[in-house]
Amino acid sequence: MSEFLDLVNSYVWSNALVYLCLAAGVYFSIRSKFVQVRQVPEMLRLLVRGEKSPSGVSSFQALTMSLAGRVGTGNIAGVATAIAFGGPGALFWMWTVAFLGASTSFVECTLGQIYKTRDQLTGEYRGGPAYYLSRAMAHTRAAGAFKVYGYIFAAVTVLACGLLLPSVQSNSMATAMSSAWGFSKWWVAVGTVIVLAFVIIGGVKRIAAFASVVVPFMAVVYIVLAMIIVLLNADQVPEIISLIFSSALGFDSAFGAIIGAAVMWGVKRGIYSNEAGQGTGPHAAAAAEVSHPAKQGLVQAFAVYVDTLFVCSATGFLILSTGAYRVFEGESESGAVIAEGGALPADTEVGPGFAQVGFDTLWSGAGASFVAISLAFFCFTTLVAYYYMAETNLRFMLGRHAKVQIPGVGGTLGTGLTMLLQALILVSVVIGAVSTATEAWVLGDIGVGLMAWLNIVGIIILQKPAYLALWDYEKQKKQGLDPVFDPMALNITGATFWETYERRPQTTAAGQTSGD
Repeated sequence: MSEFLDLVNSYVWSNALVYLCLAAGVYFSIRSKFVQVRQVPEMLRLLVRGEKSPSGVSSFQALTMSLAGRVGTGNIAGVATAIAFGGPGALFWMWTVAFLGASTSFVECTLGQIYKTRDQLTGEYRGGPAYYLSRAMAHTRAAGAFKVYGYIFAAVTVLACGLLLPSVQSNSMATAMSSAWGFSKWWVAVGTVIVLAFVIIGGVKRIAAFASVVVPFMAVVYIVLAMIIVLLNADQVPEIISLIFSSALGFDSAFGAIIGAAVMWGVKRGIYSNEAGQGTGPHAAAAAEVSHPAKQGLVQAFAVYVDTLFVCSATGFLILSTGAYRVFEGESESGAVIAEGGALPADTEVGPGFAQVGFDTLWSGAGASFVAISLAFFCFTTLVAYYYMAETNLRFMLGRHAKVQIPGVGGTLGTGLTMLLQALILVSVVIGAVSTATEAWVLGDIGVGLMAWLNIVGIIILQKPAYLALWDYEKQKKQGLDPVFDPMALNITGATFWETYERRPQTTAAGQTSGD
């Protein structure tokens, strides 16, 4: 089975997907006139000025829901893995993916808002790739093909987020806790399942409330402590930056032979971490209550920066500045060691252990505990986000059939299958916690890769409405208005939610309604 999964993973994560992700990011950046640079001030403004309603969460809550999915084990164990098998240069390619991926995230998340709908059972906003893949072409001859495409994406996402990806998070969490405190992985699994069940059964509102408190707090604490250690080693920072760039571009003699691995691991772990193009961000984006889809597209573009440029960079600089790394040839721990920082004990496995040793330099003996606590929060919030995405796609597949009553049971089909999905993800958490890290990561990579293939191809085809929304938003902002969205005025079809959305009067910066 292990060999079969490795074979599948090699096909999913071929060079074609790596270059597709990079090329898509370049194209979207040019097409949007580098929205990820031009609109940074607006992104920050929108973070603190949001709306919410009984159906939708605020922009900030949607951001934290998205970050809950983005900020996880990939920010700690993923960065360590990228450095171990791709060298320090992998960090450069993670930055590249983040910069280009911010434009990709804008496109997919704006599409998620444009084609969102209301849940048949709860009335909450739902959306994501399955929704825009099936709705954007609803009035064309290709409607049938894209509807099928949407269902394929939904099925893959239920499989990936409900079964494959949770195992990676629970495995990293259980491994870190076992290493730090000697806990049995079974006890970690049971405890995680109990708390996770309480959160996910509460629905999107409880998920949003939980994420809006936990994610910002842990991200800030983690970044601050990592940066303190980097500052204590400030004299090494110029050398580290030089090493990152030289090894990324093949100028460093020690890492010149693995430049291909640097690109592959940097892009793979970058996408796994920030999820730009993977199709996960649009699910949280669609849950937000906004007057214009571009608002949440901009907020979600900034989420990519938070994940990779802040959290991943903090981990990378922590590991490199403290010498807590080892680089292997052949993309495996069985390969020859071609470089190392000298601070790692010989028995340290690739993964959270790199960061644990790095934190130990600040407070001897505390590194393992701090990383375990960080992973507990990061991984748990990611598990919550995975469940939300799996549930959203399950509801898409059910459609109006979600309200069908199950004979002799007294519940609806939607409720019954939702409970089954909840059980599935809880079982996945247990299996992942007690599995080996290698098996868990291979399953996670397959899930991420399949979603990325389907979503990136889809948004390349469907991108136009996202740009129409962006130009419309910027035009209204120049007029001093708080932008509101009217898809019919922009000749955008299939946005049925917005066609019937009750629009507020447009207001100027001074608070006057337009036309006063």
